Amino acid sequence: MEGDAFSAFAITALRLAGHLTAAGDRLSKPAGQTSARWQVLAAARRGELSVAQIARTLGLARQGVQRLADVLEGEGLIAYADNPQHQRAKLVLLTADGAERLGAIEVAQAEWANGVSAAFTAAELESARAVMARVMEILEAKEEARG
Repeated sequence: MEGDAFSAFAITALRLAGHLTAAGDRLSKPAGQTSARWQVLAAARRGELSVAQIARTLGLARQGVQRLADVLEGEGLIAYADNPQHQRAKLVLLTADGAERLGAIEVAQAEWANGVSAAFTAAELESARAVMARVMEILEAKEEARG
């Protein structure tokens, strides 16, 4: 019984992920970006992460993030900096142009999020977030146990 409920949850989560990605693409398009590029720009704002660390944080393949970062660097939206912790793994830094684009996206995202969230209470959203976080913890633990 719980397995069926979890399967329905997982299918709904996958469908939601698709809708969120499509919404992210719409929100980031006026700034010339995509959801994936937006995620890398937002991670670059932290300034202390390598491509591999960004990939782990986002749950993406390092090679895919590297390709995105190289394109963003070519467009002047991020820059690579020396990493005192690792000679070959450069840090990814947001440039002023990148910050401007990211800011425009985040203004649009805030308005969109306020509109969608109006249909829910804060408690409902927090409960849903907590369940999703717990599922991710369980799945990540299982992946780590497998090696």
